[in-house]
Amino acid sequence: MSPHVLYPPISPYTTGLLDVGDGHQVYWEVSGNPDGKPAVVVHGGPGSGSSPVYRRYFDPTRYRIVQFDQRGSGRSTPHVSDPAADLSTNTTWHLVADMEALREQLGIDRWLVFGGSWGATLALAYAETHPSRVSELVLRGVITSRRSELDWLYNGGARQFFPDAWERYVELVPPSARGDLLVAYRDLIEGPDRELAERAAVAWSAWEGALVSIAPQAGFVAQYSDPRFAVAFARIALHYFTHGAWLDEGQLIRDAHRLAGIPGHIVQGRYDVVCPPVTAFELHRAWPDSELTLLDGAGHAITDPGVSAALRRATDTFAGQETPSSAEPNEASNSARA
Repeated sequence: MSPHVLYPPISPYTTGLLDVGDGHQVYWEVSGNPDGKPAVVVHGGPGSGSSPVYRRYFDPTRYRIVQFDQRGSGRSTPHVSDPAADLSTNTTWHLVADMEALREQLGIDRWLVFGGSWGATLALAYAETHPSRVSELVLRGVITSRRSELDWLYNGGARQFFPDAWERYVELVPPSARGDLLVAYRDLIEGPDRELAERAAVAWSAWEGALVSIAPQAGFVAQYSDPRFAVAFARIALHYFTHGAWLDEGQLIRDAHRLAGIPGHIVQGRYDVVCPPVTAFELHRAWPDSELTLLDGAGHAITDPGVSAALRRATDTFAGQETPSSAEPNEASNSARA
């Protein structure tokens, strides 16, 4: 076994496109051991698409690792970077149904569900809807899409820590429209001026890129500022968040009792400015079968100190093995996308 935190890179042994209706084809892939313990990775964003690095959080000899790109993102079609792509059938509950369709397509009875940031929201929505299909949950950087969480990130709370990045974030928005920046940015990105829409998508995404790590890094801002990534990321996320992710306020913590009997591990950076740890703490209190790891040296990024080690410990534990205590962080090629 590698002495590093992450398992070595691997490639999928099978891929496909699943027709989920409404004109959508969802890209999926499977790697690891075909006879291993099933696990599904729920990517963040929404709209970022899955990443090869997530395979490396699972022992490939013990896990059958399923990844998919949510509607409109990654290699799923149609891609929302096309302004003509319709978002009306792209909601939380469509994605929950897509996960069930994929599970059935792959002949899986129960699977471990692994998700961070928006992926934690969707993982919880799925698990609370289909608890009998979830063997365990591993969550990171938890957000449940409550209005208080969204306002903290997008409407001024995090400004207290990043006033310089905030100035760049609001620059394109007229002062009269800054009462709700989610709505203002949605209107810019869905507006007829395509050049302005792209600039707005980059500005909106770069704001999150500036906050994602415990120590702001130019590389993260550049990653989020790539126009193709930014347009999809911003367009889908704004569609979701201006609709409250089609969840009742507080629904996912209110309904955490539905997770009874499902073991879980929550990994949370103490200084996560994107998804402050109070949400992870409240979820843990409402879900007695969960374990919470608060990392004092970490923010939101999966590459922040201790995050990768804690996530691998969780997946190793649920595979019935122990992580070597000599493990050291291996930051090479890790993605910090939400």
